[in-house]
Amino acid sequence: MTVPAPAAGAPPRPPGCTIHDLARRLRALPPSCGPVRLVGVDGHAGSGKSTFAARLAAALGGVPVLHLDDLASHDELFAWADRLLTQVILPLSRGEPAAYAPYDWRVRRFGPPRALPAAPVVLVEGVGAGRRALRPYLAMLLWMDLPPGPSWARGRRRDGAGQREFWDGWVEAERRHFAEDPSRPFADALVRESHQGYEVLGGPRGTTGPDRTVTRCDGPSTGH
Repeated sequence: MTVPAPAAGAPPRPPGCTIHDLARRLRALPPSCGPVRLVGVDGHAGSGKSTFAARLAAALGGVPVLHLDDLASHDELFAWADRLLTQVILPLSRGEPAAYAPYDWRVRRFGPPRALPAAPVVLVEGVGAGRRALRPYLAMLLWMDLPPGPSWARGRRRDGAGQREFWDGWVEAERRHFAEDPSRPFADALVRESHQGYEVLGGPRGTTGPDRTVTRCDGPSTGH
């Protein structure tokens, strides 16, 4: 994200400016899915997508966040693209509220429909948010730039030994998914954690500037 450098002698930028600058930029983007600016937050499992998306949503005034974990299932870790297009993308593209059936990972079945309004900005977070089928509808794609090894290790620590078998299967499925349908090369911006918060850098797609800014009041992520 290109942010002008302060003039000589100017006061320092206020703490937490990066997420709010990013929020302003997202609001200014042209709609990408009907009246909606759909923003993807992708990255490896355990890279901090959920926490960052929650903080970005708050900076945007509490916009809706669609968690792709709600569309996946034990039997379809990545085979949810048709469900996403039918239940979410098509209604939003018509300016209508969407309704999707979230998956309950404990009881292993889909629950009752949950509404998703056609808000000016909607965040879509989860592994595969920048997949090929979704990219045409995105106004911007953000990639949580933590390598797979540290991401998966953090996710395993978070979920505990009881989820070890699930994680073993997940890692292989995620490797296959990104080998066949990578997201990072198409990211408009890379989001990295630092001790001060987050760094937002220009992405491989090359649509954002090279300047780096830091959120100094939003602590580093520990989430999914």
